[in-house]
Amino acid sequence: MRNLRTALLTVMAAGLAVTALAQVPVAAAPAQAPAQPKFLSAGQLPASHTPWTAGPVRKGVPAEGSVCTAGIAPAAGTRHRDFRTELDTTARQTITVAPTTARAKKLAADLRSALESCLDRLKEQDPGLEGEAFYHGRIDVEEGAHVYSIDTSYPEVGSTDIGLFSVGRDGRAVTVVEWGQLGDLDGAPLEGFKKTTRTAVAKLY
Repeated sequence: MRNLRTALLTVMAAGLAVTALAQVPVAAAPAQAPAQPKFLSAGQLPASHTPWTAGPVRKGVPAEGSVCTAGIAPAAGTRHRDFRTELDTTARQTITVAPTTARAKKLAADLRSALESCLDRLKEQDPGLEGEAFYHGRIDVEEGAHVYSIDTSYPEVGSTDIGLFSVGRDGRAVTVVEWGQLGDLDGAPLEGFKKTTRTAVAKLY
């Protein structure tokens, strides 16, 4: 009998231990950080006479350049990547992930406003500058993208520059794509830039 009681007590103790373990909450798995939006690759930029070279993705807003949209996007949540060719053609993609969709919508609207007023602001800073600015329409991708061009010249020295710009959004991510080279709009790859813009927005997530 004593052996039987001992065996029963052992079984009961084991059962209580299993029950106690079952009641211990299982620690939740750590939440994975949301995926970062993806950048364009060099091969996804408009065709050029010499190959594009892609720089590294860097955190924050660009230290220089982006004269039309400087000071609009916050440094927090922003990354950028520069591209260049051997013929002084340059490009840049900037991506900002806003805290909320509403903030992303406002950022995209502010960036568009900055591009629309850019030429006038440049002329105010430099009265010798001449140019034309055009809006080239909306691209139907994710929450939409918008394409602009700014053609500038200095008649006194005979130099001309053309810049293509776009602003697009996918949820909380807003991207700006810039392309520039010597020349005018007639020599710019506008259709290729629109394709690049579509790729840039579709590739974010």
